[in-house]
Amino acid sequence: MHVIHASAECYPLAKVGGLADVVGALPKFLKKHHIESWVVIPKYDVEWIRNHNFETVHEGVISPGGYKIGYKIQKEETDQLGFPLYVVEITHLFSRPGIYLDPESGYGYWDEFERYLCFQVAILDWLKSFSVKPDLIHCHDHHTAFMPMFMSHSPAYHEFTGIPSVLTIHNAQYHGWYGPEKRGMFPVIDPEGEGYLYWDGKINALGCGLRTCWQLTTVSPTYMEEMQYNSNGLEALFAHERPKSIGIINGIDTDVWNPRTDPMIAENFDRRSYKKGTTANKTALCSQLGLNPEMPVFSFIGRFVAEKGADMLPDLLDRFLGSQDSANFIILGTGVPEIQFRLKELEQTYPDRLKVRFAYNEPLAHQIYAGSDFMFMPSRVEPCGLNQMYAMRYGTLPIVREVGGLKDTVIDFDYSSGYGITFRDFTLEDAERALQRGVYLYGDEPGFRKLQRYVMGLDFSWERSAGEYKKMYTQLLNRF
Repeated sequence: MHVIHASAECYPLAKVGGLADVVGALPKFLKKHHIESWVVIPKYDVEWIRNHNFETVHEGVISPGGYKIGYKIQKEETDQLGFPLYVVEITHLFSRPGIYLDPESGYGYWDEFERYLCFQVAILDWLKSFSVKPDLIHCHDHHTAFMPMFMSHSPAYHEFTGIPSVLTIHNAQYHGWYGPEKRGMFPVIDPEGEGYLYWDGKINALGCGLRTCWQLTTVSPTYMEEMQYNSNGLEALFAHERPKSIGIINGIDTDVWNPRTDPMIAENFDRRSYKKGTTANKTALCSQLGLNPEMPVFSFIGRFVAEKGADMLPDLLDRFLGSQDSANFIILGTGVPEIQFRLKELEQTYPDRLKVRFAYNEPLAHQIYAGSDFMFMPSRVEPCGLNQMYAMRYGTLPIVREVGGLKDTVIDFDYSSGYGITFRDFTLEDAERALQRGVYLYGDEPGFRKLQRYVMGLDFSWERSAGEYKKMYTQLLNRF
């Protein structure tokens, strides 16, 4: 079976969120199921791409809106990621330092529509040249969501009519809304396909993909249900397309996230040596940041945006740290400037117990996962969440709101089979109560240590999730 994954992100080349982690791991594990998976992303001007060699395997010309644009398909020469990696080179559209945002201004690129339309058309134009077409096209998020419609409703791509298309939604809050004046940029589309372009009077990439893909997936069963009442305007469409929808929990790359071999942590350990290992990593983390390792360490890693519940952090931490003096808190991430400003102010108020680092720092993130006692995730929206899985791999207990994939992967320790701390409502009171429960649990050392060891043994690997994808692919291919 041969599958093409089309995506705007792929770890470690280009990462903004969890989309990159999935696209950078799933193909490697599908290979273990005898599925040949290629990944295609844009050729951004980013460090990883600059530092690797690419060979041009195809050149072509596309004509969006009648303008002729040349493109190249280039292959990374070493296959060091564990799967074939291809990039689409359209220099004037993608040779920029940011993925979605201009690092200089902090704003999105003005020509987002042209960038991702040309990316998708170039991929299909390239695949047309294959004497043997791929068995299936797997699209990820709105940046590639026009492809299912082109495959089934554009005469220019009639060769793909019988090839299944899968659209995986990693975050339904982002749709790709564009003005109707962009219609002239598209390839020829048949009359039936024309209607799929629009939602609420505008071109909507995600909505188009929802209606035209063969199979719709998202990254957790609970999030699949939630999108029917919280998807930024597409709720009715998600409900209508529910019969062809499935939620598959993301996995984590247990080769990368492995406390026994991780080169980024102070001391390696496994389930046998977890007490010594977690203690040594906590000591190293607290020494690095200037915290007291005798206190429980709570951490937050992520973007400072409302989606992740980060706007709650300043008021919550002021209440939590102000009400008692027996806990540390570490925050790593970047995002809304106002949230960063308030967190920096709080760090000055509680300099011995709160440490904030405004950065995307992979080594520090690994050390935080290995050295913290609790990982806090108060998300408003969390399609799947990976941080809770990373944390548990290192014996760090999750404290999460019961939403999306967090609800599917964390069971409160009050239940007989539970192992984390959960709270339901997005309120300061519920979140603070959850943190206080963490303080009390930490005080019960035998109970706390038992849960640490237990969560390290949970299976959140891609082997399990890749098997679910293989089953879905096989069912689609067996339709004919």
